[in-house]
Amino acid sequence: MGSVKDLVVLKEAKDNQLGLGRFVFSDRYSVFDYGEMPDKIEGKGKSLCLITSHFFEILNKKGIENHYVGLIENDEVKSLKELESPTNVMEVKLVRVIKPESGYDIFKVEKSNFLIPLEIIYRNVITKGSSFLRRLKNKEISLEQFGLDELVIDKKLEKPIVDFSTKLEDKDRYLSYEEAKSIAGLSDDEFDELIKLTLKVDDIITKEVEKVGLTNEDGKIEVAFDDKRQFMVVDALGTPDECRFSYNGIEMSKEVLRAYYKTTEWYKKLEMVKGTDASGWREKIGIPPKLPSELRMVVEDMYKALCNEITSIRFFDVPSLKDVVKTIKELEEKYE
Repeated sequence: MGSVKDLVVLKEAKDNQLGLGRFVFSDRYSVFDYGEMPDKIEGKGKSLCLITSHFFEILNKKGIENHYVGLIENDEVKSLKELESPTNVMEVKLVRVIKPESGYDIFKVEKSNFLIPLEIIYRNVITKGSSFLRRLKNKEISLEQFGLDELVIDKKLEKPIVDFSTKLEDKDRYLSYEEAKSIAGLSDDEFDELIKLTLKVDDIITKEVEKVGLTNEDGKIEVAFDDKRQFMVVDALGTPDECRFSYNGIEMSKEVLRAYYKTTEWYKKLEMVKGTDASGWREKIGIPPKLPSELRMVVEDMYKALCNEITSIRFFDVPSLKDVVKTIKELEEKYE
């Protein structure tokens, strides 16, 4: 399936028929599109599985179509509140994943039952580490095209903005609205509907995590067409891997791992190689360093504490979110 979760196919998606499968969320992690990193983050898989299930169950209550079937415990499908212990397995409806190896015209021909080849990004805050700033500096984008008059870093935007990148290429690249609409084969109405759906999901996640003191700075979702060409939210959402959360200005997401790696020589080599020649860049930069054990352990606590707080169910015996934030802040200062 990918570098951080595996897929068990129970029924293959074919033509206009949805399939059925199970996501197995692992303790692996990936940063900067590298792929599997050297460490495992114990409890991460279960935490992400439970958090995303929490949000899918909210989408169900709101009448927003998605691919979630339920959580798996003892080979039974259960809801979050029916679990006796944490699980890392989630059952989902499957769509076809069509690789655009011969170009994106295929998405103008196919009409239903496929993953839309876009990563759809919402931004509520433009942070110091946001790729939006780099693109702005390089004049790849302008404030005007996102309806912004000015930009204040690390301050909540008056209205969220939606951004797009490729999903099925070796290295993600950002797209203009016209490019995104074109490669996905969307009509004007469908494209407008996709943006509205993204903002609706963003609002749900934002309000939910605010209950536990988190700021939802930005995040991404993936969407598919079901067998009737209706939008369906798929993959995972609302997790600290899909979103950039912060707690009183302290990052509480996979950004903690990115921040550490940005202090290493390995990252400097990565930036240099990717900036000059994208082909074969993983082999050229070599194997990433392992995490310091104290950082790995607090990140394990971070995922588990976020799961406890967001789901309002104490699945894991770990310190409170406030205590985890304090430790992360101390370690960040140490590694700066």
